Amino acid sequence: IARAAGAALFVLIHADSLRNAQGVSGATVYTVSDRASDAEAARIAESENAADRAAGVDSAESGGEVADILFDLTRRETRAFAGVFSRDLVARMSQATTMHRIPNRAAGFKVLKAPDVPSVLIELGYLSSAKDVKAMTSPEWRARSTQAVGEAVRAFVAGASPAPPARDAAAP
Repeated sequence: IARAAGAALFVLIHADSLRNAQGVSGATVYTVSDRASDAEAARIAESENAADRAAGVDSAESGGEVADILFDLTRRETRAFAGVFSRDLVARMSQATTMHRIPNRAAGFKVLKAPDVPSVLIELGYLSSAKDVKAMTSPEWRARSTQAVGEAVRAFVAGASPAPPARDAAAP
């Protein structure tokens, strides 16, 4: 869909839910990686990928040797752009909302694997966290978070330099 629309960036927005995870809360930004950054990222990617399979999404990749090399080069550059965007997005979001203790993660999300469109998955918080649900249903929180995401997207598309590092990774 992103490729057909000529997208410069693909951003998915979700809210997660965990069983038996008391005290887990905050927003997280994911990029695609062949290896998950941690066990929770791997679990979330597997859950999302299973939902994609159930919906009939197929991400088969095939081609000849030269096509595979070109594909790999494009994919590396795209992942680098996604990483730059992700770090800027986390810096901006940390000024607007509480971030997860590990706000920048990576895993094998099939939906993020477009080789030519930088993409990220934003988990706004956890539906299993009363604190996060209260925040996500607040008009003020939504306005701050939307503004932070919008600023990051505009800066990325304009080729602007990233935001300065966050002062506090757990802003209100």
